[in-house]
Amino acid sequence: MSTKRIIAAAVAALAFSFMAKAQTNVQVFYDFGKDRQYMTTTFEMFKGDKFGDTFFFIDHYYTQKDQRPDVASAINGSYFEIERGINFWQESDLKDLSGHVEYDGTTWGQGTWCFGAKYFLHSQDFSNMLTLYAMFETFQGFGKADIPVKFTAVWSMADLFGVKGLTFKGFADLWGNNTLWGLGDETKFTFLTEPQLWMNLGSVFDNHLDIGCELEISCNFAGNKGFMLNPCAGIRWAF
Repeated sequence: MSTKRIIAAAVAALAFSFMAKAQTNVQVFYDFGKDRQYMTTTFEMFKGDKFGDTFFFIDHYYTQKDQRPDVASAINGSYFEIERGINFWQESDLKDLSGHVEYDGTTWGQGTWCFGAKYFLHSQDFSNMLTLYAMFETFQGFGKADIPVKFTAVWSMADLFGVKGLTFKGFADLWGNNTLWGLGDETKFTFLTEPQLWMNLGSVFDNHLDIGCELEISCNFAGNKGFMLNPCAGIRWAF
């Protein structure tokens, strides 16, 4: 599982402020999907500056040893992304359009550089936000793509249905990917989306704490051919 770029949509408005503070959070999820049943922790950080913005996250998977017998550690695999938005024209009419570069990597020997652009859309009060990405990808290590492109959408909707503290957010990725890692099966693309619902507990406990759920919907992802649905539940602490 990954909660990639979800915080980036939630605080994208800060990317255009010189004084934007770093936004960080830690999440813990339990995956109820078939043959999953494991924990994932995620650490995310987003920071805007006068030249654009920086975002990264790292997922640690705590699978059981019988699920990943090739990895003998408490953390049985990690996935990370580090991204840089380039925007030094923040006072112009093109302030919502940024250049974009990212690297996506894993502890099991695969990774890819992506280069492209992103466009930020939002409601007047920034309660509803959408960021669209279009990128060219180049695989490092092993892997290939006949169509080496990646498209991403990241969204956030605050106070959903008028319920204060209820947030709907997530991302959707579609990228060229010929190979299902380790299986040898040929594919042309991979699709992944992770819509989430979060409820802030500020009214009853602490406004830094959220509880929520996620539904991972994928196609040709993580060594599985075709579509998969994996429900998850979790908590999140924002610093």
